Amino acid sequence: MGGHVAIVGAGLVGSGWAIVFARAGHTVCVFDASSEIRDGLPAQLRASLEAMQAHGLLDAVDPVLERIEICSDIAAAVAGAVYVQESVIERVDLKREVSAAIDRHLGPDAIVGSSTSGLPASSFTADCANRARFVVAHPVNPPHLVPVVEIVPAPWTAQSTVARTRDLMQAVGQAPIVVTREIPGFILNRLQGALLDEAWSLFEQGYASAEDIDKTVKYGLGLRWSFMGPFETIDLNAPTGIDDYARRLGPMYLELAQGRQSVGPWSDDAIRRATEERRAALPQDQIHARREWRDNRLMALRASQSKLDR
Repeated sequence: MGGHVAIVGAGLVGSGWAIVFARAGHTVCVFDASSEIRDGLPAQLRASLEAMQAHGLLDAVDPVLERIEICSDIAAAVAGAVYVQESVIERVDLKREVSAAIDRHLGPDAIVGSSTSGLPASSFTADCANRARFVVAHPVNPPHLVPVVEIVPAPWTAQSTVARTRDLMQAVGQAPIVVTREIPGFILNRLQGALLDEAWSLFEQGYASAEDIDKTVKYGLGLRWSFMGPFETIDLNAPTGIDDYARRLGPMYLELAQGRQSVGPWSDDAIRRATEERRAALPQDQIHARREWRDNRLMALRASQSKLDR
């Protein structure tokens, strides 16, 4: 792919995207409206890349850094780009404003992916002259360590835009999935939301502590889910496969669903108690250090998965 990749919005997600594309060999131009973020970006990128190198996820740091240029205005970043990854904060008015600015400087064949976690592209690209070349490309944070990307078209997004975005994400080492049409929360957050709602309900009713609910996922569901999804999991959990599992356990899951309480807002009392439990386990001033621990664990897991996939 000729031309460079532009990153608009260089917070935690945008900076991760810069690594994704530069690691894959692309020249990357990064813009953020905050001069503070721009000034701090080189050190942040170097720290992330050095950690990746230490885990065997990167051969060398400097060649990747040399492919990343920090731009002081959006026009310089977007002009001449073949792909733009928009990663500004999750506000529809700001997404609309930034999409319009990108649209003004977009080349004739360039496409734009938005890192939005749940806003449909139709809510902020309707007025763009090149709206057929805008699509949601939703990553998981941090995108340079968690590879899945949800590609979600607006009603007016061209199928060629979807296909080109999918192919690009595959080429740079991500794991793209295509959502056929807009749905609130897309796929990942709907799956995560269903689990979170049940976790809050079980905690609020006093069936288990937050720690023990976390352990159920950490040492149970999550072990398999780190390398296979729910359909493959149940396909392997019955003697003759997924249809056998559905016959054997479908009635039990129906009974569970029918007995489940209607989902309402997470209660203030449950949030207070969960917060007390989490802060007792992890004081607030240690959250940043724990995030760094999480990222290092993700790197070790990715390195292990890479070896297993060979």
